[in-house]
Amino acid sequence: MVAAFDYCLHGKGGAAPSIDTAMHGLVDAAHVDHLHPDSGIAIATAADGEQLTAEIFGDNVVWVPWRRPGFQLGLDIAAIKAANPQSIGCILGGHGITAWGDTSAETEANSLWIIDTAAAYIAEHSKTEPFGPALDGYGALPEAERHAKAAALAATLRSIASADAPMVGHYNDDERVLEFLASAEHPRLAALGTSCPDHFLRTKVKPLVLDLPADASVEDSIARLKELHESYRADYQGYYDRNAAAGSPAIRGADPAIILIPGVGMFSYGKNKQTARVAGEFYLNAINVMRGAEGLSTYAPIDEAEKFRIEYWALEEAKLQRMPKPKPLATRIALVTGAASGIGKAIATRLAAEGACVVIADLDAEKAQAAAAEVARAAGASKNTADVAVGIAANVTDEDAVQAAVDATVLAFGGLDIVINNAGLSLSKALLDTTVADWDLQHNVMAKGSFLVSRAAAKVLIEQGLGGDIVYISSKNSIFAGPNNIAYSATKADQAHQVRLLAAELGEHGVKVNGINPDGVVRGSGIFAGGWGAKRAAVYGVAEEDLGKYYAQRTLLKREVLPEHVANAVFVLCSADLSHTTGLHVPVDAGVAAAFLR
Repeated sequence: MVAAFDYCLHGKGGAAPSIDTAMHGLVDAAHVDHLHPDSGIAIATAADGEQLTAEIFGDNVVWVPWRRPGFQLGLDIAAIKAANPQSIGCILGGHGITAWGDTSAETEANSLWIIDTAAAYIAEHSKTEPFGPALDGYGALPEAERHAKAAALAATLRSIASADAPMVGHYNDDERVLEFLASAEHPRLAALGTSCPDHFLRTKVKPLVLDLPADASVEDSIARLKELHESYRADYQGYYDRNAAAGSPAIRGADPAIILIPGVGMFSYGKNKQTARVAGEFYLNAINVMRGAEGLSTYAPIDEAEKFRIEYWALEEAKLQRMPKPKPLATRIALVTGAASGIGKAIATRLAAEGACVVIADLDAEKAQAAAAEVARAAGASKNTADVAVGIAANVTDEDAVQAAVDATVLAFGGLDIVINNAGLSLSKALLDTTVADWDLQHNVMAKGSFLVSRAAAKVLIEQGLGGDIVYISSKNSIFAGPNNIAYSATKADQAHQVRLLAAELGEHGVKVNGINPDGVVRGSGIFAGGWGAKRAAVYGVAEEDLGKYYAQRTLLKREVLPEHVANAVFVLCSADLSHTTGLHVPVDAGVAAAFLR
């Protein structure tokens, strides 16, 4: 019947017909709505859902026992509507609701009546503690404490979710999640898994739940999570092996999509931030469903054989095969310092365009957030720009601020893969005019700042076990000796050698460390706009507005270097095409012979 849908299409293009097309077409009504509201699914998954349906709705809504979506379900509902002409809809056992009417408005009103009536009944008749009494020691940690623990666990959690394939994460500490995890029945209910196909197709059949109290140490939690991961994978493999038939699609991975940490909250995972966020939202729906079903009766989802038939349905496999090919940096998470303008912003823009999630760090939080929204929109995000890029304040000279920036990154996207040390400033002074304060400021921002960022990020990269990239935006001046530039050039040379040192140290963890040596990036540059351009123009005896042209004419290629050219080099270094390259410095200077690497 699915193949027959192709013969019923009006023209080409658009979405493929839904598996629910038969239901919409076979039910004798002008308009049919099929929905998955929490209150409706709560009745649908209650052990005595059929009796509750009659009690709550009378003969206005009819119970339909669980049947996998498709042609036969459409026939079943059509027959039930014909036998119950007074009805306005039905509860689909283990699944959701369907409503119908003569007009779109009437059908919408009928759907809302079913939803609101079920919600009101649950509110009036539910047990006081549907999840059971509170568990000692499992209550929510104070906000700052739980966020700190979430950040400390994030790298381990991502390694668990990404054993089969890299994933992006989303952290949620909604009070309903925390309440669920603080209650005595949460282990039993979580083990039963979700029921509605729209839920478990995104969340997998059940989550991984840490079975330690909220005040368990980070070290103990990590050790236990790794044990639980092995058990989860074995359990999921068993689920597949028990239910797979000769023609079933291959197993799609045995890692959890939802990880629950008592006192801390929920991490959800997907192939991009939007998918990860939505998976978490669906599990929150599942918690609401469990609350409603347990409040009235007992939560009784469909059995695992039926779940498997949905999860590994050939139609679901076909949907996955129709998805577009991922972009080169899909699933990768980048932290770019000094990224509210100039080279950093160009780098963030290119990484996001290639599929990465990007954190823009800058001294000015408002400018960082504005740049993040702009970068996300340029990457195609018209809504939910935080699914692509977020902006944060970060002073790279401050150890605590750097750690906070890394923590913010892993809480925003679940982990970290790419680190761009770009934050910088420049003081153009002769030796005798350079003060100790000048020297310290220059080195604190770039030499010390790069060290602090790399050190904090390396902890995450190593724990994740997914490799990664650290890129230093150094300078032609790390090689070339120019006039009136002692503090700037010396600190750039420091950064350049950090590249070599870290490449040697982090290689065993699969982390590549490379550098880029730009020169003459005038247009769009924050450093040049801050007075450096005027000083360099004075040194070379040219007008400031002609400085870019001057730099271009002294190069071998006679081309002006733009921030986008540096961004291009960053992308190449972080792409799969240079998977075996580390410890390299790439000149992006249009050819300056005096700065050739030897």
